[in-house]
Amino acid sequence: MTEESSTNDLSRFKTTYFEECAELLITAEECLLRLQEGSDDPEDCNAVFRCVHSIKGGAGAFAFTDLVRFAHVFETALDALRSGRVGLTPALAEVLVRGNDILGDFVRAAQEGVVLPPDHGDRVTQVLNALTGQGGADAKAAASATPAPAPESGEESFLVRFTPAANMLRTGNDPLMMVRELAGLGALDIRADLTRLPARLEDLAAQDAYLAWSFRITTEQGRQAVLDVFEFVAGDCAEVSVEAVGAETVLEPAAPPAAVAHAPAAPPPEAPAHDDHPVSLDHPADAAHPAEGGLRLRAEDKPGAGGVHTASIRVELDKVDRLVNMVGELVITQAMLGQQSNRFSAESHPELFMGLQELSHHTRELQESVMAIRAQPIKTLFSRAPRIVRDLSARLGKQVRLVMSGEGTEVDKTVIEQLSDPMVHLIRNSLDHGLETPEERAARGKPAEGTIHLSAEHRSGRVIIQIEDDGHGIDRRRVLEKAIEKGLVERGQTLSDEQIDQLIFAPGFSTAAAVSDVSGRGVGLDVVRKNIQDVGGRVSVQSQPGVGARFIMSLPLTLAVMDGMLVAVGGERYVLPLTNIVESIRPKPEQTHALVNVGNMLTLRGEYIRLVALHSLFNVEGAVTDPTKGLVVVVETEGGDRVGLLVDELLGQQQVVIKSLESNFRPVRGVSAATILGDGRVALILDVGALKAEGDRDGGGTAPLAAE
Repeated sequence: MTEESSTNDLSRFKTTYFEECAELLITAEECLLRLQEGSDDPEDCNAVFRCVHSIKGGAGAFAFTDLVRFAHVFETALDALRSGRVGLTPALAEVLVRGNDILGDFVRAAQEGVVLPPDHGDRVTQVLNALTGQGGADAKAAASATPAPAPESGEESFLVRFTPAANMLRTGNDPLMMVRELAGLGALDIRADLTRLPARLEDLAAQDAYLAWSFRITTEQGRQAVLDVFEFVAGDCAEVSVEAVGAETVLEPAAPPAAVAHAPAAPPPEAPAHDDHPVSLDHPADAAHPAEGGLRLRAEDKPGAGGVHTASIRVELDKVDRLVNMVGELVITQAMLGQQSNRFSAESHPELFMGLQELSHHTRELQESVMAIRAQPIKTLFSRAPRIVRDLSARLGKQVRLVMSGEGTEVDKTVIEQLSDPMVHLIRNSLDHGLETPEERAARGKPAEGTIHLSAEHRSGRVIIQIEDDGHGIDRRRVLEKAIEKGLVERGQTLSDEQIDQLIFAPGFSTAAAVSDVSGRGVGLDVVRKNIQDVGGRVSVQSQPGVGARFIMSLPLTLAVMDGMLVAVGGERYVLPLTNIVESIRPKPEQTHALVNVGNMLTLRGEYIRLVALHSLFNVEGAVTDPTKGLVVVVETEGGDRVGLLVDELLGQQQVVIKSLESNFRPVRGVSAATILGDGRVALILDVGALKAEGDRDGGGTAPLAAE
């Protein structure tokens, strides 16, 4: 292996390690928050321990010394907690949450190649050390808020046999890490088994594991602590056994190396005669027989032992993006072939039409499969909310209960990444501006504890995320005064409640009396709107004074491919998202009305609907201007409002590839994106919600839209 390829492999392993660290830190935080809320499920503590243990193990392999040092302290404290030697208190739970934060700091420092200050996390380290009596007087003083550790149990001796599978090194695991872990538990005597070593140096494979070990360890930690050392490498071991023995037990002399080259691997050592009930690490329930010998794991006891079998693989996002782009090009090619087939008849070329139908079917299945690869449950985003609410409510002196629903709703990974900052800002806004203090709520006859409800759902082919609070709502009088003061609204101008509410998204707008570390600079909600618009979404707010406010984010499921209806307006072609279309009609003269100061309206089954003429909005010549001679496509926005769009005709349904208009051209009001049709022409994808807003503003689209 060349030095360059070795470096590339190490870089790839590091990338995978840091990806795993990100997931493990999130999992640990979720479990710690449950512990902080009073969970008595021991699995929460065990899960945190496993997360920290995994992070520490990988850090040792890459020689991230500072990360290993802190992770070891954190892990030791968690072990004391899960073994019952230390009781969980609110103060200790807070320290553990801070410990997870500091662990994340060390992970990020290792990832970015920076060195944190030498005293980073010292206070938490002292408290954690005090839990196990390892921190000296200073640490004991720092841990005064936590209970003193209970007396430790007496020492026990165990005989451990550890035979790695030949391919253990290939999976990124280092047997020597297990040896170091054991040494940290107590006094350790080691004997190496060289039986599997080839006799000739040239027969050695650098990535194969040949050594096996026997250990005699004397520890106060107990059998389970010894087993935990091998917890994450069970599938990469030919044998792991742990037997209780007397302190006088002496290890056998080291076995000599193989006498001939290519000698077969030595079989696992036979179990002692008294070991009638081997217990697999995969079956904790069998641990009811610990006195009947050792806990043993053999390759034959585990299906597929000696190799790694997983239900998923890690793929770089860039590779998935390239696959998505290729699927998009395939969709365009399929549309082009479909358009070219219009020259022929199904009777004259039945095989051609059958093949095109099959191509269309397979293309759709491929597109849906690829989109599913990019989809992630929004739980990864919501997992940050409990920590934000808990920390900020404590700083603001407010009592808050967070309710979450719809965490399993899936959305494109790119969309999730863009939602992180908006969600944080909106939650902070609800906590700071929306919810009252316990005293204010009591004076208004409300419970002292306020509620924030974070929810997600699929609706009309989009993802709707709502952040709702039961606070005092938007103070529209104060908002209007601030808007006039900042020159956003002219004095004497009449605005509807909805228009006043939307002013809070203006750049630099804030109603905070003073700037603090929480709010007051007027950048939060402007950032929210900008980030959401960048992914083709919209944000709105609904408020009822004294009752509360609800922020609604409407986002596309994916940023790649969508189903659309192609419509003609004069010589232009536009695409309407299929999920927004309710019906299409050719209205009768008595169904159309021009109302003074309102604009063009359409009556449909007793309901008045805004009629928007696309040819007027987009300044298209040669289009049908009379609704009774064209078609009206009735579409529905995410909020449930309906609007009728006047077009010349419907050209048919098809999948279209979404191309960003902003990055390739410039933003256009009323348009969310663009696409390439089968004949190579560019068609604009219309934004139904924005079209309704433009129709309301311009009285049905009497003024043409211009690029911003």
